[in-house]
Amino acid sequence: MKIHFLGSHNTETCINGMVCLLLDKQIALDAGSLTRHLTLQQQLDLKGVLISHQHYDHIRDIPALIMNCFLNNGTAKIYGSQEVHSALKRHLLNNEIYSRFSDSPAFRFTIMPPSVVFSIDDYVVMPIAVNHSVPTQGYIIKKFGRSFFYTGDTGPGLKDCWLQIEPDLLITELTAPNRFSNSEHAKVHFTPKLLQEELQLFRAIKGYLPKIVVVHMNPSQESEISYELETVSNTLSHEIIMAHEGQEIDV
Repeated sequence: MKIHFLGSHNTETCINGMVCLLLDKQIALDAGSLTRHLTLQQQLDLKGVLISHQHYDHIRDIPALIMNCFLNNGTAKIYGSQEVHSALKRHLLNNEIYSRFSDSPAFRFTIMPPSVVFSIDDYVVMPIAVNHSVPTQGYIIKKFGRSFFYTGDTGPGLKDCWLQIEPDLLITELTAPNRFSNSEHAKVHFTPKLLQEELQLFRAIKGYLPKIVVVHMNPSQESEISYELETVSNTLSHEIIMAHEGQEIDV
């Protein structure tokens, strides 16, 4: 499996995009920077878009994807929780901000609650609940004996999640530098210090650490985060990669 980082931040600039991962050019995870990076045909060929939660930087391009499918006899196949579905219908696809697409084959939303296993072609997928300010689920994806876990937005308190997975690759959020570790923000997002504690817990439970990549950084604080993350890597004796737009990683 090959993962292409279309967006790896939580805001957008001319060089940074909001979070969006593309798996083997077939499945997207979150949709913060989806349509701007794919041709029309690539959008129509998507087999699924997995949404972690309903915050704007994770759903921004869903309406544009659906419209492209509507205009070209395609179907946008979106997967996520009941909360994501309700938020899309109430706030974006509501005939006020954007077309509702209620009865259109261009929009197919499949509600997938946590811990329910499903398949998209050869990919076996399971959503797993994580800690965030709104109901959020990460996704463990397996194919041909290899697997990765994408957390979506989350913060401390992932013991129950770690017990359910043994990925070859962990893609986790890391939003802010350590000076935010004692703020309200840190209850639902990671800093390097808080991520280190969760990774130490993972290692204690599983006996290993997978390959680790972080996303969702605040662009203006990225250099500060990078410096502190290097300390975490040295402490754990384990490389942690900060993703950047356009990067590709093999699972």
